[in-house]
Amino acid sequence: MANIKNKGTIGILTGGGDVPGLNPAIRAITIRALREGYQVIGLRRGWAGVMEIIRDKEADNSDCYTVLTEQLVNKAGRSGGTFLHTSRMNPSKVGKIDVPAHLQSTFKKEINDITSEVIKNLEFLGIDYLIPIGGDDTLSYAVRLYREGFKVIAIPKTMDNDVAGTDYCIGFSTCVTRTINMTNTLRTSAGSHERILVLEVFGRYSGFTAMLPTMAGAANRCVIPEHKFDIEQLTELLIEDRKQNPSNYSVVLVSEGATFKGMKDMMMQSHEKDAYGHVKLGGIGVAVSDKIKELSPKFNNGNAVNVINQQLGYLVRGGDPDAIDSIVPMAYGNLALDLVLKGIHGRLVVLRNGRYDNAPVDVVTNSSKFVDVKKHYNAARLRPHFKSFELQPLFIMTGSS
Repeated sequence: MANIKNKGTIGILTGGGDVPGLNPAIRAITIRALREGYQVIGLRRGWAGVMEIIRDKEADNSDCYTVLTEQLVNKAGRSGGTFLHTSRMNPSKVGKIDVPAHLQSTFKKEINDITSEVIKNLEFLGIDYLIPIGGDDTLSYAVRLYREGFKVIAIPKTMDNDVAGTDYCIGFSTCVTRTINMTNTLRTSAGSHERILVLEVFGRYSGFTAMLPTMAGAANRCVIPEHKFDIEQLTELLIEDRKQNPSNYSVVLVSEGATFKGMKDMMMQSHEKDAYGHVKLGGIGVAVSDKIKELSPKFNNGNAVNVINQQLGYLVRGGDPDAIDSIVPMAYGNLALDLVLKGIHGRLVVLRNGRYDNAPVDVVTNSSKFVDVKKHYNAARLRPHFKSFELQPLFIMTGSS
């Protein structure tokens, strides 16, 4: 590989779920880095691409990395998703079947830790600083690399806005914007048929993506992972909301990780786990819809109310970023370069109290971020509290850890 670096080489990767705002972040890092005299390498498919590199200058590693240019990132920076692609690979827990072919003679266990190879691969590419962009799973492995002595500066990304240590994660604003828009679109069908509209939204452990749209008026009620709710209570409230609406319908947002009393576990699409031990959630919206229809006669003079059920899913992560998810990634990318130029690493770039800052990267693994139910959620009415907004942050709730 040609050595064209001046000050050094910076590596960028994106991991976990795609969100709008990733490409603007890659663009910001790359343009600033190139102008400061660094070479920039884009690592493909998250940690998978780093893991699969063959350390031979004659090998074709084009599937694993690419040298980034201003022309390339300028074009990609206007779009959603990640042009570097992504994966949920965890190099510290690689199943036997996922071990790269050239490493299978060395790593033969059912679960393998290939971190030693990852570090060698990064050194083979000449990467001096690694900037991973991801959620708590992707960044938990970044913490591992940092503890192994590699220079890491992390950028938080997740629609759920649940990375600890920061008030804001790339993708959250667009997710909330999409949820509001799609809920308002589906109102026309709910109103036309006089039904209850149940929308399942992302949110495995944290309910921010249900709370903010509801607070903004997109829904009458929301149920979140942090509070195990009573399905009869929800049904009664939605019937009440429907009666008070001149168009005779009501709306509830259901976080994918929400559970109601009587349920033992979250609803799963399958029992298969990813590399970080998570199963794919989904189906709580259907369960809630079925129970609402079943219970509705009890609160509606003996008459059942039909339900429209919709899982918003990937519709809220696709497409272009909104204004906030274009501006914040630009700032985060430049914050990361500020740290590189100062020789600082082991940090997470963050937004706190309306100001850009940085925090120790291991805050990702040392704490958690959830909706503060007592402060922000009215459990008696199954919706956000509307109290004093004076001196509150832009998105009102930033979670507790």
